[in-house]
Amino acid sequence: MDSWPHPQPLTNRLELVAVPRPVLTALVSGRAAAALPPPLVTPYLAGEECAGLWRMRSMQLSDKPGDAPWVTRFVVVPGVSGAVGAAGFHGAPDQVGMVEVGYRIAPEHRRNGYARQALEILLSVAGSSPDVRVVRASISPENHASRALIQQFAFAEVGEQWDDEDGLETLFEMVLRTQ
Repeated sequence: MDSWPHPQPLTNRLELVAVPRPVLTALVSGRAAAALPPPLVTPYLAGEECAGLWRMRSMQLSDKPGDAPWVTRFVVVPGVSGAVGAAGFHGAPDQVGMVEVGYRIAPEHRRNGYARQALEILLSVAGSSPDVRVVRASISPENHASRALIQQFAFAEVGEQWDDEDGLETLFEMVLRTQ
């Protein structure tokens, strides 16, 4: 499987592993329990909390197959059974070189540094792509843990937006390179 390793593999071995198209299809169809490889897909990832994510990414990849290398991946930690969550970009860099990060960790695996490590990988991938100039994160004002994480990096608050699925979100951006 295609994976993105942590930029410091000697200290952090977490990886972001691509979700194969058949697995994405099974997640969308609800056949997850019978059709998916048990080593990666957990009840959290196959459950209702992630269902909208998989539907959205499946439709996106049908419309824009070129986004596949960029979008949501499984967060895999050596020694932990099953993926602990999902993380990736919302798509390939847009016309101005912006990518948006997204991450979610299963409740039983939160507060272990996995979201931080996943974000470190995403920032490394974005930083190594000459097409990326800005990294964005959109976070609910009530998501204190995610806001605290973003604020540990060079993100600046740049505004707000309304998301039909998530409601009000605060926008944070990190400039990697200027024109």
